[in-house]
Amino acid sequence: MRGAVLCFLLCAAQAAAAPQELAVYFVDVEGGQATLIVTPRGESLLVDAGWPGFEARDARRIQAAARHAGLRRIDYLLMTHYHLDHVGGIEPLLDYVPVRFFVDHGENTETDKRAIELSESYRRALTRGRRLTVKPGDRIPLRDVEVLVVSARGELVARPLPGAGASNPHCEGVSRRDDDLTENARSVGFLLRYGKFRFLNLADLTWNKELDLVCPVNRIGTADVYLVNHHGLNLSNAPPLVRAIQPRVAIMSNGAKKGGSPEVLRLLRSLPGLEDLWQLHLSLNAPREDNAPEDRIANPDASCQGHWILLKARADGSFAVTNGRTGQTKRYPAR
Repeated sequence: MRGAVLCFLLCAAQAAAAPQELAVYFVDVEGGQATLIVTPRGESLLVDAGWPGFEARDARRIQAAARHAGLRRIDYLLMTHYHLDHVGGIEPLLDYVPVRFFVDHGENTETDKRAIELSESYRRALTRGRRLTVKPGDRIPLRDVEVLVVSARGELVARPLPGAGASNPHCEGVSRRDDDLTENARSVGFLLRYGKFRFLNLADLTWNKELDLVCPVNRIGTADVYLVNHHGLNLSNAPPLVRAIQPRVAIMSNGAKKGGSPEVLRLLRSLPGLEDLWQLHLSLNAPREDNAPEDRIANPDASCQGHWILLKARADGSFAVTNGRTGQTKRYPAR
């Protein structure tokens, strides 16, 4: 009996001493977004739900990631903006995975026929959970991690975040573009902090809003991992933003023929502090040499199998990225 007790105490002590990890699954939804965040205590935040149709392809891929993470439900589903590749998959998803809370920026700001259809679909989904509407400065209430909203409905966080606020020299000479009146510019974006680890996800935020976030003062600071805005399109990823956040790793949620603009790929690869670029797909919109190396691409074929990229981070700032296709993992030590 004493031996069994000692064994139990030893196992408990080892479990308590084991490093606690944050997991982030970048699910392949063919050029949309579905990013599943799982805290060390098993709470979950799904950012967008990909496309509808395709025989519930995206819903099933999200369910597979959730099962891999040991989840039976999603605690929070953040709907970043009302576009088909982000909100369209929510109703199909609910047939596979229940959701407790839906998080959004409020009502749709677009009014065309497709926008109305998406709004109606989202309202139906809301009957199956509770709603939480956020604005810049709000926090999504997950334990263990801080998820701070920095953009929502076209508004931006008003004051620099702790540790941010430096003048941004990369703003000089960069021009603004015509204002984007679509839902992209209304995207809910956030900075996630887990101890010393920082992850930035601004969804499909576009050029002028990016400039407003970091020019003339960088209000968001730096990030270890950057989910490349807007699937790597050149409508977004203004150089003053990308250079100011100084990512160690960039991860691109692109499709074979969506996103992955040559200009953005070259910008990322030119960053002096970038250790690696990872892509969900090989971009056929850019020359092969502008893409990441093949071992950093989850789906190198246009007709892909839907492999994900998995990030695991520790509170000391160290993290690892795994290619779901090959199982290969690269570790990035704490700084």
